Amino acid sequence: MRTIVFATVLFAGLYNGISNAQPVQIVDQVMAVVGGNIILRSDIEKQYYQAVAQGEQRSNQLRCIIFDQLLLQKLMINQASLDSLIVTDAQVDDELDKRMRYYIRQIGSEQKLEEYFHTTIVQLKAELRDAIKEQIIVQQMQGKITKDITSTPNDVREYFNSIHPDSIPYIDAEMEVAQIVRKPPVSAEEKKAVRARMEDFRKAIMEGGDFSVYAALYSDDKTTAKKGGELDFFERGMMVPEFEAIAFNLKPGEVSQIVETKFGFHILQLIERRGEQINVRHILLQPQISDADLERSVQFLDSIRTKIVLGTMTFDEAAEKFSDDEETRYNGGLLLNPENGTTHLSPDKMDRLLFFQVDTMSIGTVSQPLLMQTQEGKAAYRLVIVKSKSKPHVANLKDDYQKIQEVALSEKQNKAMSDWIEKKSKSTYIQINDTMNNCAELKHWLKDTN
Repeated sequence: MRTIVFATVLFAGLYNGISNAQPVQIVDQVMAVVGGNIILRSDIEKQYYQAVAQGEQRSNQLRCIIFDQLLLQKLMINQASLDSLIVTDAQVDDELDKRMRYYIRQIGSEQKLEEYFHTTIVQLKAELRDAIKEQIIVQQMQGKITKDITSTPNDVREYFNSIHPDSIPYIDAEMEVAQIVRKPPVSAEEKKAVRARMEDFRKAIMEGGDFSVYAALYSDDKTTAKKGGELDFFERGMMVPEFEAIAFNLKPGEVSQIVETKFGFHILQLIERRGEQINVRHILLQPQISDADLERSVQFLDSIRTKIVLGTMTFDEAAEKFSDDEETRYNGGLLLNPENGTTHLSPDKMDRLLFFQVDTMSIGTVSQPLLMQTQEGKAAYRLVIVKSKSKPHVANLKDDYQKIQEVALSEKQNKAMSDWIEKKSKSTYIQINDTMNNCAELKHWLKDTN
């Protein structure tokens, strides 16, 4: 039996960061046909150069591994079509939003993300949309194939005992960290002043001023400001609701009234409508948080910390009642590992500043208010507590049962996947370009297609 690397590995770059390397010009050709799906040379090369940009060594073997994973993916997508498996736009939108939040956490803010990739969030979502949809299809097919596979305590013990002592893995240090976030509210005076400034811009534009010039000079969205405020084409569900409610009701050339969203104040101008998509310009002005606003947040968190320390309220209760972070407040404030969905974080999966802040903290100690940056790039404060810590160690059943159980389950799932692929590859039309015949990783495919 060959070991199956689940086809979601194909999308590792979508989890661990996307390359901003310049595209390579590729002469395209069909490299494989799997049922009703084709694999192009450009599909292989794009992922190859992305992998290289992320540190993989250049080699033909890397191309072969990527091609093997693409064949697995297309085989499952073909079967999903035959089984009438449906992935909705809402599912894709939800997954895209999760990915954007993860990227923003990794890089620091939406503006930094846009600057890094030299494009807007909207365009980035559009570029990832098809790949994300295919990934969801593959994940659902894998779930369907392996849904009845379980790992009993006996399976776990047998698996662990089968590992040679020299091969037992080393577990990195991990910790569980919870937070209570306080985002300083912007003062009414600041909002009023920013709105008045935007009214002046809108009046000047309505009297003949060039919208794109005002966007370039004054918009706080620095990525789109370089293009005169242009966002590029997007469809419903890709922007915040308040923005879309105005944007999709504009006529070409029309300038909107002022729109307030969580990002600030906007005015919009419709450039073009193309079917269900629109292209608009916008100017964004962001109200600024004053030092006094920040100080009030610190004082508020100090009062919450006192209640927790005195025992009149638990950290979990305070997080649910007071935290401004919607992703963690109903989970006791616990931060999640974006790769596996657990609450156990290794140092490389944590925000660097946060790691340095909590690294020396004792379990159960509530921090003083700590400065942080929100996903919108704004300053905020938070209380944090370390719920658990583990030191680096050799894996054992007592301390690492859950991890070992996950690996044992994965082995059984891989076996089920291998059996399924062997069966379906024999009943599915698969044609592989002869130029790939020298790939050792493809022997199982080539054997089945002879």
